[in-house]
Amino acid sequence: MEEKVLLGEATENAIVNEALDYGIDKNELYIQMPRINEISFDSERKLMTTIHKIGKKYRIITKGAPDVLINRCNKYYHSGEIKELNSGIKQNIYRKNNQMADDALRVIGVSYIDIDILPNKITSQNIENNLIFVGLIGMIDPPREGVKESIEECKNAGIKTVMITGDHIATAKAIAKELGILEINDIAITGAELDKIPEKDFKENIMRYSVFARVSPEHKVKIVKAFRDNGEVVAMTGDGVNDAPALKNADIGVSMGKTGTDVAKNASDMILTDDNFTSLVNAVKQGRILFDNMVKAIHFLISTNISEIITIFIGLLLGFDTPLLAIQLLWINLVTDSLPGIALSLEPAEKDIMNRKPRDPKKSIFGDGLWTDIIIEGIMMGIITLVAFTIGNTYYGLEVGRTMAFLTLGLVELIHSFNVKSKESLFKTGILNNKYLIGAFVVCSVLQVGVVSLPIIAQKFKLVTLNEIQWIYTILISSSIFIIMEFQKLFNKISFGNSFKKYKLQTKS
Repeated sequence: MEEKVLLGEATENAIVNEALDYGIDKNELYIQMPRINEISFDSERKLMTTIHKIGKKYRIITKGAPDVLINRCNKYYHSGEIKELNSGIKQNIYRKNNQMADDALRVIGVSYIDIDILPNKITSQNIENNLIFVGLIGMIDPPREGVKESIEECKNAGIKTVMITGDHIATAKAIAKELGILEINDIAITGAELDKIPEKDFKENIMRYSVFARVSPEHKVKIVKAFRDNGEVVAMTGDGVNDAPALKNADIGVSMGKTGTDVAKNASDMILTDDNFTSLVNAVKQGRILFDNMVKAIHFLISTNISEIITIFIGLLLGFDTPLLAIQLLWINLVTDSLPGIALSLEPAEKDIMNRKPRDPKKSIFGDGLWTDIIIEGIMMGIITLVAFTIGNTYYGLEVGRTMAFLTLGLVELIHSFNVKSKESLFKTGILNNKYLIGAFVVCSVLQVGVVSLPIIAQKFKLVTLNEIQWIYTILISSSIFIIMEFQKLFNKISFGNSFKKYKLQTKS
């Protein structure tokens, strides 16, 4: 038997696929009863209708939310007979709908009516009435692999995931509980219940809500605005035309690349090419890595530049001859500043990056004491360089002093690039996880030593060859920056700890 490939919306595909299992082919049905018109699905009325020609008559088939559809029906189909739909039968349908929804099934009601003449104007008001109820279709919409773990990862990262769906409240709650979105003290409400809540009360209690079911586009916008009015940063996902207003009002609108409409894509800031929530969480992780690395590179470059300023400025204030010449400073800026700075921008993610609470987006990147760290580190590196210069100048002469200062400043900056890798101690994080930084350290160290060791080049830079004692002094003095920074990290951890603000991530089922 030829394998049939289904293309289109997932719910429709599920119904067509089930029909195929019973030997019913949609294409053959369309030959018997061609579709001549339709009323598209609307999130307000939660129904969709197709109109088919059967001989000289017309068959109207309406499907949608059972609790809405049942109110459009006055009869029901049972065992080949059409009977009056009384309140008792309605209650049985409602009960069965709730049972299926509690089992996390997405439930759709189906009805029809045959008429002789179509009205001149096709509208839901004159078509979707006096219908004959046929039955309920329940389908499982299992979460993608890894979604539950991604939601847990969001929790650890201080991100609250909220489900906004058009499904029945029982279905939404069952799925949300399974995924870990709806917890003990969280609230799940419908759009109808949301309309009854005063706007002020809703905004004040917005953090308590985790599931919104049977919502309209207006509700979605209201939910997004309520979170934003509470100072939260909101990312909203969506795929349909009706999602566009909420996507536009969110801080970050995220549309689906595969199933998303063009309207949703145009209204969004980001498009998920694989329609996978896990990819969105990975994007958050990558964003944190990029921000972290940007701060590290800035931290390193500014602190090393301050160290160079301190070296020259304090040296002159103390009445020394210039500790470093212009050509020597230029070399240090080009070599020992640039390559480690680039390598730090390629730093792998720190182990706890998705266990941190998000930073306040309004806070400067120099917040949380970064300016203080940069200034202190710059001063300390400058002082260390001046110590090397003073020893060399006092005991061996000006040229040796400058050579020791040149080597010390370069080596201090290279060693400091490892200190910038993390706020945690290097004894805890290690130093070997960034091959680019290791490579930059080796290359820059060889170049720095080579400038001093090769007489032809050393002469151009006004440097001299050092003896063993002078090298020992230089290496010991340069290495002291590692010990100083480790004490600084310990002090910062004891004094300040970690302070973070809340962040918000919204998602639609």
